[in-house]
Amino acid sequence: MTPESVVAIGQQALQLTVLLAAPLLLPALAAGLLIGIFQAATQINEVTLSFIPKLLVVVAALMLAGSWMLQLIVSYTRQLFENIPSLLG
Repeated sequence: MTPESVVAIGQQALQLTVLLAAPLLLPALAAGLLIGIFQAATQINEVTLSFIPKLLVVVAALMLAGSWMLQLIVSYTRQLFENIPSLLG
């Protein structure tokens, strides 16, 4: 196993992590921004007000993108397991 192959596997893993995190983090960020604007406009300073809507948005995003995310991680893992013999020898 060469250092180049280790770096390539690490790079692929980091790219996969970004691809898996983005569908959950971006809607949560947008919901938090909208709730923050609403709180600033109405002067409601309740910390827990933003928790439930963000949680619901993340659950909805997970329901919509979950199968794609699962397919992505399974294909990466399968590819990694199939490449083990060529990486070791």
